[in-house]
Amino acid sequence: MAFQCGVCRFSSPKWMGFCPQCRGSEPLVESSSLSVALPVAVSESTEPASRISTGLEEVDRVLGGGLVRGSAVLVGGAPGIGKSTLLGQVGARMTAMGSRVLLASAEESIGQVGLRQRRLGIAGGDVDVIASSDIESVLDVAHTYDVLIIDSIQTVFDRESSGAAGSVSQVRSCADRAVRLAKEQGVTVILVGHITKEGSLAGPKALEHLVDVVLYFEPDDKLGLRVLRGMKNRFGTVWATGVFEMTASGLVEIPDPSVLALDGRSFFAPGSVIMPALAGRRCLLNEVQALVVPTNTNAPPRRSSTGVTNGRLHQILAVLDRRGGLSLSTAEVYVSVMGGVRTADPATDLAIAAAIISSRLDVAIPRVAAFGEVGLTGEIRASLQADVRLAECHRLGIDSVLAAPLVTRVDQLVSAIEDLRDKELPESEKTEGVVHNFAGRPRVASVNASNPSGFVS
Repeated sequence: MAFQCGVCRFSSPKWMGFCPQCRGSEPLVESSSLSVALPVAVSESTEPASRISTGLEEVDRVLGGGLVRGSAVLVGGAPGIGKSTLLGQVGARMTAMGSRVLLASAEESIGQVGLRQRRLGIAGGDVDVIASSDIESVLDVAHTYDVLIIDSIQTVFDRESSGAAGSVSQVRSCADRAVRLAKEQGVTVILVGHITKEGSLAGPKALEHLVDVVLYFEPDDKLGLRVLRGMKNRFGTVWATGVFEMTASGLVEIPDPSVLALDGRSFFAPGSVIMPALAGRRCLLNEVQALVVPTNTNAPPRRSSTGVTNGRLHQILAVLDRRGGLSLSTAEVYVSVMGGVRTADPATDLAIAAAIISSRLDVAIPRVAAFGEVGLTGEIRASLQADVRLAECHRLGIDSVLAAPLVTRVDQLVSAIEDLRDKELPESEKTEGVVHNFAGRPRVASVNASNPSGFVS
């Protein structure tokens, strides 16, 4: 016969009026008398768990609408990326909106946490802080709060488990107890995780399986931005992204990075095309520029790319030369995705090809976005999530798009851009970015405002 605690499942051969492990005031109960979970049909289950807004729209976007009550969230990132700053802002915003938030800091003292909050001028409510590396001490008081933030899971330890803090056994044990608190007490738990030099979360892989949501906070050094990516989400979409800028006063949300990327762009210059690329499930508009310089030397022409791989550039150049009839063998070619953005999205092929053709022919393509994959046989293939790309173009006023099935081959694309050479658009249309249909050639697709997921010619 054994007696167990109904909260932490501590087991004892004799009855006790309290739990010596979790310090609960409820007496231990006989194992045979413990409640047994019974199966329930999904249709008979209670209403779904409610969500709590974090107060930051970019974080809510990645989470799928906010934190689900009783869920466990793991946030990983490199040292100094801003994990503590981000969660400090989240805690302050949530407290200001009426939620009770407890920050358990095993890396900093209470004074150090307060110093950082004041230095950054983080606005919001007054978050409760406990400076302890003992997971038991943290969980003893956490059950009275709505949200528990543990910073970090690699620095807390469980006295009932072997090994030093940060070891595989300790990380697994502490995470298991924190997740159990979330499921049994309805407390939303946010765990901060360190990453290894390979970029994966430190500790056992089981850590990611235990939690409901896994987020990575990563740098974009060339843009000076921070990107929050969703890698696992049981309550929303995966691969969602949120964009932030690190400033002297903390992290600032960038709700519309497409506008930031296109700021200052000249819409009427040869070699410039708008590129709708996917960053996870989110579409970001950027500008790709190309410069083609004819040479008269016998030396091999130089080909340079920024933001796309040289292999991809050489492949597109070969297709344009062989299938599109565009002479590039004696020309130097430079391609750059502006702002230092790097992309591996195959749908950016068409924008790169159009920019190269525009520069080679010295013909400006007006306010047009282009996306599609260019094959070795010269065909232009349709891209995945075209509706997402079109909706983003329409939202920012880009009402003309080059894409399959209206343009299906690179030779058609070259001929269509050549047709613009002799066309002189009125100044009003240049300003407004209106694009004339290419007479006798594949037309530019326009985004239909009432149906942004479709093409109209």
